[in-house]
Amino acid sequence: MLTIDNLVKTFEADKKTRSQAKSAKANGEALEQTRVFAVDDVSFEVQQGEMFTLLGPSGCGKTTTLRSIAGLEKPDSGRISVGDRVMFHAGDGTSTVNMPANERGLGMVFQSYAIWPHMSVFDNVGFPLQVRKRSQRPGKAEIAERVNRVLEVMELGHLATRQATKLSGGQQQRLALARAIVTQPPLLLLDEPLSNLDAKLRESLRFELKRLQRELGITSIYVTHDQVEALALSSHIAVMRQGKVVQLGKPREIYTNPRSRFVAEFIGTSNFINGRVAGHDGDCVTVDTTEGRLRVRSAVALPVGSEAIVSIRPEAVEISLTGSGGTEPNEWTGEVVNRAFLGDSVDHVVKVGKAEVRNRSNPNVSIEPGTTVYLRMNPDQLSLVPVD
Repeated sequence: MLTIDNLVKTFEADKKTRSQAKSAKANGEALEQTRVFAVDDVSFEVQQGEMFTLLGPSGCGKTTTLRSIAGLEKPDSGRISVGDRVMFHAGDGTSTVNMPANERGLGMVFQSYAIWPHMSVFDNVGFPLQVRKRSQRPGKAEIAERVNRVLEVMELGHLATRQATKLSGGQQQRLALARAIVTQPPLLLLDEPLSNLDAKLRESLRFELKRLQRELGITSIYVTHDQVEALALSSHIAVMRQGKVVQLGKPREIYTNPRSRFVAEFIGTSNFINGRVAGHDGDCVTVDTTEGRLRVRSAVALPVGSEAIVSIRPEAVEISLTGSGGTEPNEWTGEVVNRAFLGDSVDHVVKVGKAEVRNRSNPNVSIEPGTTVYLRMNPDQLSLVPVD
């Protein structure tokens, strides 16, 4: 439905970067750098009806990618198409196609609600239809019918005549969504739409947004730096770093099988144990570490003798006061050095040799610091990532 091919967007480097590059050039160390990559050769496809998330830290290029799709930024090169409509194309020697933002027909919800304070809820939602070209503008009856239908879906129908500024934060966010979808866009772009809300409201609207997206079947691109949001909402996630997509996949796949330490650290919490690949037995890899031997079931093909990192999620670590007597794989002995009650779970920090391993258990398990414990880690729940 949406196809992005080899998208590149650069910006003028700041004064400090240009000065450093110029100094390096004078010393014969490097050429002068006048531009920096915000988006560096990004490609992906989004299928009809998907909620596709661009996830990453600030400055990774996710918002620039979204703005390029919307037509608010002009890329240096690449291709953007929605269905059979090419919205941008440049960089292969042909003439550039750059469809204006107002002709792309895409819906967009910004981080700020950007609602019109002097208008009622009904007029805010109807405005995008009323300002269309005369040849494309629906009649008054159709506008009213579409606005009322969207307001009911958003559970704002009883507030149609209220001034937009007299709504709560959550209601204003739903109003911004209603205004974006009333035009029935082929693609909905969402730029961190829940970031201005408090934690509890953000969580409730997260599920509401997922319900609406599924019911309406709108293909959506969602930008966020919140890993929980991305995992809860997405059909697929593209994790971005320094302008590049470093991993793309379904939420569970990215969480359980990160391909790099960056992805494992950014999405959730992990224990990282450094080691060296000692052998292979089918898809099971043996890794020798200073704390002991680990068996990891992994599709990552690292040769024997190569350095590797075993990523262990805290919830994949089972903690017990009794050992198996060596019958269980990946069983380590350690001492609890810290614990924290988190409401729905208890975290234990266990010292094993020179390493500290974090375990996450249900709230009924709480072991005092200083206690000797046994840690067991299922090979199927561990991930092997190469050393960056």
